Amino acid sequence: MSNRRNAAWAGQSADLRRRGYRDLAGAALAANSTGAVSGSWPTLVFLPMGKRAARSASASTPIDTGEQVPVVGLREPCPCGSGRRYKACHGKGPSGAQSSSRPFEGFASECDLVALRELVPSATAPLRLKDGRAVTLATVLPMAWPALVRQDGEIMLGLQVNTGTGDASRDLGSALELALATEPGNPVPPARDTSDAPRLQDLVDSAAPLVITVHEGFDFWVDAAEQTDEVNASLERANSYAHPTARLTSVEAAYWTQMGEKEHLRWVMPQEEELLLNALARLQAAEETSLGEGTRLVGMFRAQGLVAPVWDLPLGFGAAACEQPAADFGKRLATALADTSPLTDAERRARAGLTTRQVTLR
Repeated sequence: MSNRRNAAWAGQSADLRRRGYRDLAGAALAANSTGAVSGSWPTLVFLPMGKRAARSASASTPIDTGEQVPVVGLREPCPCGSGRRYKACHGKGPSGAQSSSRPFEGFASECDLVALRELVPSATAPLRLKDGRAVTLATVLPMAWPALVRQDGEIMLGLQVNTGTGDASRDLGSALELALATEPGNPVPPARDTSDAPRLQDLVDSAAPLVITVHEGFDFWVDAAEQTDEVNASLERANSYAHPTARLTSVEAAYWTQMGEKEHLRWVMPQEEELLLNALARLQAAEETSLGEGTRLVGMFRAQGLVAPVWDLPLGFGAAACEQPAADFGKRLATALADTSPLTDAERRARAGLTTRQVTLR
């Protein structure tokens, strides 16, 4: 593996750790509200989750974790002033919470759920409850609310919520259960204890594949009738943090994105990690991981029990140009996965190189 390739992945992973965001660009958003949602949307002021937001909080201000969500990343200093990271302080889940290595296992679209929670800035997908009612799943909601019930009764469920309980599915199930009992026009605050809550699989039809809409921004937060100059200005600020993203159609759960002067393909895969690493090592040793001229496999994310290989793409490559190469790579990967022979020396070296370029998203 070249020094240039290692440096590229090291830069991406270091930025991820430094800024404490789920996606590489650090563009996960939260919103501050000046009032409760009632009748129409409140005036929204949007801030990126990160150091700028953390610095804006007073160190002496206590956090009511039952009523509000601090706009900080999990790895940032807690705004309460304790000096600890948020995930180890007010972002820490209940001590009795049980973790789940693959919280979305059993969903037909498990890989897409992981991508929407960890990698995609703005997207929605309809969910169907087991009793037939509809819910809208969203990557992130205003104020980073776990859920909200719009004035017309529509329930929106947010995936990108800092809960730290160890089981994203149970956190979502708790938020959805609370939303079902919430009056229209109100948000659902974070639950203090989700240990006895149902998991998302208990409430929705997990066998139905998700029909995902990737958005350019967060305009889906408001209806046309709810838009005012002030709300539109706030949305414009929020939208500036949503980097261009597109879901490929030739393969499942692969997302092209452009962040500044760089393009990437991030592909969440369903295979067990050891089998996938062996297959990728075989392809890497055979120089068959490229998606085209100027592209390279630079590393992998671990997230919610699955692995997402990441490719660097040349600027201007675009999502459409990824479609056929990704489909062809999928065929090569299937062949490599079916190979159960011992790894060769070259393949073992390739596997070791891949292992050193893994980043776990928590």
